[in-house]
Amino acid sequence: MSDSQGIPATDFSSVPPLEVVRLGHPVLRSVAESVPDEWFGSGRLADFARDLVHTMLTSDGVGLAAPQVAEPLRLFAYWVPSLGDEPETPPNVLVNPELRAIGEETEEGWEGCLSIPGLRGLVPRHYRIKVKARSVDGEQVSFTADSFHARVIQHEHDHLDGIVFLDRMTSVRSLAFEEEWDRYVLSEEQDDD
Repeated sequence: MSDSQGIPATDFSSVPPLEVVRLGHPVLRSVAESVPDEWFGSGRLADFARDLVHTMLTSDGVGLAAPQVAEPLRLFAYWVPSLGDEPETPPNVLVNPELRAIGEETEEGWEGCLSIPGLRGLVPRHYRIKVKARSVDGEQVSFTADSFHARVIQHEHDHLDGIVFLDRMTSVRSLAFEEEWDRYVLSEEQDDD
């Protein structure tokens, strides 16, 4: 098993991003199919993974699952910006991922979704997880993620099972439009720091 490997930086300027489907599209409520073995190492999977990363970055997201671009396949792109002492996790694609919670600790955090534009809400997630997957080339990947890194992976993994962050919220009282969230929640949290 190896650590996850990032997708190489590419000039995407001549490639249009994929269309991100929104809540209501049936693919977002379906369980995705495993990526077939014969796709690993193929140009088909590599091109799709690159397009997924491009669309995620162009859309200012930190994650994007294949079902969000109407492809019912078990893979997703993600990246994690540097936060505090934590270094950036560069853009990466996990194929046929499996997650396991490590311990019972959970934390509540704010989430949004490219397929549910304009809304944010508080969602409880496992603080630490073990991830097993395959890379686009078919190599086995295994690592541990915690905090925001774990949150992003769990959010994207849910899309592979037809689950959106709204389903994980314990109360919809925190649900807010992004403009109001920026104005009232984010500014208040920054004032507390």
